[in-house]
Amino acid sequence: MRLFLALSISAEAREVLSALLAEFRRADPNTRWVHPASLHVTLKFIGHVATEKLPNIEQSLARVPAPRPFDLEFRGLGFFPNDRRPAVLWVDIAAPPEVAALATRIDEAVSGCGMARETRPFAPHLTLARFKAPRLSEALQTKASHYKDRSFAKQSVADFHLMESKLKSSGAEYTTLRTFPFAAQGMAQ
Repeated sequence: MRLFLALSISAEAREVLSALLAEFRRADPNTRWVHPASLHVTLKFIGHVATEKLPNIEQSLARVPAPRPFDLEFRGLGFFPNDRRPAVLWVDIAAPPEVAALATRIDEAVSGCGMARETRPFAPHLTLARFKAPRLSEALQTKASHYKDRSFAKQSVADFHLMESKLKSSGAEYTTLRTFPFAAQGMAQ
C-alpha cells in the first residue's frame, strides 16, 4: 500500500480552491490538474509499505504529541522549482510553527518503523497541478500572476490523517485509513 500523512481541507476552502482550479483549467486544459476532492496538505509522504507494517505505523502515529487546533491560511501561488521550469503549481500556506513541528514529529514516529527520514525542510503547501513538461503556457502564467498574493481561504485544523493513495489512470484516489485528533488542552509532552 502507498501511504502518506495529511491535513484535510475544509469544505469552504475546497469550494474556493475548486473555483480557482476550474478557472486555471480553462486557461490551460493540457496541465494535470488536481481533482478538488483530492486537495490536502501533505505532512509526510511515506510511499509503498507492506500491509503487515500498517499496525506498527498506526501505533507509532498514535503516540505523536499533538498540538492544539490551529489555523491555516491559503495565500498566494508559486511554482516548484520556479516559474521558468515548473514541475508543480502550488498554493502557499501561512501556518503557525506547530505545523512544521507536527511534520517533524510524524517523520520521527514513522522513521522508527523503518521509513526514510525527510531530507528537505518542511514547506507547507497545497498542490494544484503537476506539469508533464517543464513549461508554463502564457495564458496560465498570466492567470497565475493575478493570484500571486491573494488570500483564498482560512480554516481551522484539529486532526491529521493517515491516507492510502491508489494510483489509477484517472488520477490518484485517496482513502483515510485513520484520523488522529489534536490535543484539546495543548501540547502533550
